[in-house]
Amino acid sequence: MTRIFIVEDHAVVVEGIRVLLESEPGITIAGSSYTAAGCIDYFANHKADVVLMDISLPDMSGIELCRIIKAGHKEVMVLMLSTFNQGLYMNKAMEQGASGYLLKNVTRQEMIDGIKTVSMGGVYFSFEAGKIYKSTLEKNSLQPVLTKREKEILKLVVEGLTNTQISQQLFISIDTVDTHRKNLYAKLNVKNTAQLIRYTLEHGIIS
Repeated sequence: MTRIFIVEDHAVVVEGIRVLLESEPGITIAGSSYTAAGCIDYFANHKADVVLMDISLPDMSGIELCRIIKAGHKEVMVLMLSTFNQGLYMNKAMEQGASGYLLKNVTRQEMIDGIKTVSMGGVYFSFEAGKIYKSTLEKNSLQPVLTKREKEILKLVVEGLTNTQISQQLFISIDTVDTHRKNLYAKLNVKNTAQLIRYTLEHGIIS
């Protein structure tokens, strides 16, 4: 019997999932929580096999919650359930230990297939999420490789620091910062700071 724990802050969604799964053989709902804190408390004293986890929670990102649950309970499989259909969220969820990603427009069968797949140690994406994730991986594989110093400077640019501030923080000359910035423009095919920041955030180049 696969025990499911639901972390979702909308009661109507929780009840909808219960209705979808209650008649499915081999699956039982172990419990649910509207918050990340409630989920953490549950696993302190109870067990479940699969967590259906929303990304948008009132007290913590589901992605951070995924990291916490996997750190303390490696045997628990996390299946993200979200309205967010951007590859960046999918990438971050998988990096933190999630075993799959469902969009909230999934069919009942997709949800069941996802639960069964991850409970057996597999990876599962709903059809639409899978297409987006694959496209994101293909785009990322084409991204140019940045040096450690370029990534350091890029992170500070995104944080809003000027060349002067960056040079002071990294103990390098302003000319060196300027050279690195121009190299970043060329590598990422952008023309100005605004485009550089936008490209960086959209492609999840820095974490």
